[in-house]
Amino acid sequence: MNFWLVKSEPFKYSWNDFVKEKRGVWDGVRNFQARNNLKAMAVGDLVLFYHSNEGKEIVGIAKVVREAYPDPTTEDDRWVVVDLEPVEKLPQSVTLETIKADTRLQNIALIRQSRLSVSPVRPEEFDIIVGLGHEHA
Repeated sequence: MNFWLVKSEPFKYSWNDFVKEKRGVWDGVRNFQARNNLKAMAVGDLVLFYHSNEGKEIVGIAKVVREAYPDPTTEDDRWVVVDLEPVEKLPQSVTLETIKADTRLQNIALIRQSRLSVSPVRPEEFDIIVGLGHEHA
């Protein structure tokens, strides 16, 4: 199993929107590295859901339920989507400030490649973030 992080601006598509739909198509990715990360996702992989711009926090965990297929929002066959389903809302969101302050997370792609909308997360990083999301809950 691999672990990932996806970003969404909450005013466009929030965690609550995602939960309400019960399944989301992760579309609109127009960066080749992010696209390659979508292509690498496998059914069952776990995904951290990050609110970008507003909030700047990881708010939940999703899972991949359908692997990469052509993005229906474009005629350009270079772009793909995956389908995700919500697994769990974190009892406590994990802010970007908290992540940056944690020395164990200093190499996470969220910080090193901050503009990337879909990025890999190492298993130990995933465990640390989920742990932080359950602290004091």
